[in-house]
Amino acid sequence: MAASDKVAGAHARTGGSTHVDPGTGWHQGEGAGTVGNPQWNRRSDGASLRSQLVNVIWRTMLTIWRAKVLLRRRGPVDPTRVGRVRLRVLPTDIDLLRHMNNGRYASLFDLGRFDLLIRTGIWDVLKEREWYAVVASETITFRKSLELWQKFTVETRLLAHDDKSVYMVHRAVVKGEIYAEMIVRARFLRRSGGIVPHEELFEALHRPDTLSALDPWILDWAKASALPSTRAEAPSIWE
Repeated sequence: MAASDKVAGAHARTGGSTHVDPGTGWHQGEGAGTVGNPQWNRRSDGASLRSQLVNVIWRTMLTIWRAKVLLRRRGPVDPTRVGRVRLRVLPTDIDLLRHMNNGRYASLFDLGRFDLLIRTGIWDVLKEREWYAVVASETITFRKSLELWQKFTVETRLLAHDDKSVYMVHRAVVKGEIYAEMIVRARFLRRSGGIVPHEELFEALHRPDTLSALDPWILDWAKASALPSTRAEAPSIWE
């Protein structure tokens, strides 16, 4: 269930001035100047990208290892349980305003999904039955900024499901206080094709379906944010 992540570009030397696009975090040149050393810029961009990728990969590997150890020692947890992964804001997480980049939240919330799927036993069921999960849509709300070196906890919970999708909630929490919250709509699919019914999923887990009913606004959001199916046309037309 991976989501995309922004990577800030390197400083470019120009004969004029530079400014930062507040929407993307990329540096852009202004005035009549030209980039002083394109090769240096490409190397810096590549190094930044590699650094960020390695950072996420190591965190993912450690999270998966920890979750499998806990599963082996304590057994599977109830699917309605809140999973918690403790993290710290690293230099590779922050943007030019020195707080965690908005794109990084989605990547780190992925760790919460790995942890919960493994510890509930869903991960092993997916592998055994050749099922897999995909994110269909997500929405995030920011309340407070996470600063460099700040400790926080990713809290994750399976919220509810409808006839096709399951909904999860991720939170970035500091000392019990919510800093950001994301709602994710995902689907479990068969590699041979088709959606896995939730009755079949819980039967495979040998657990009853005890997830709560969906709040009406979440159903409205899911419907309003949906794009055309992969079998329908989806032209990019701006009105």
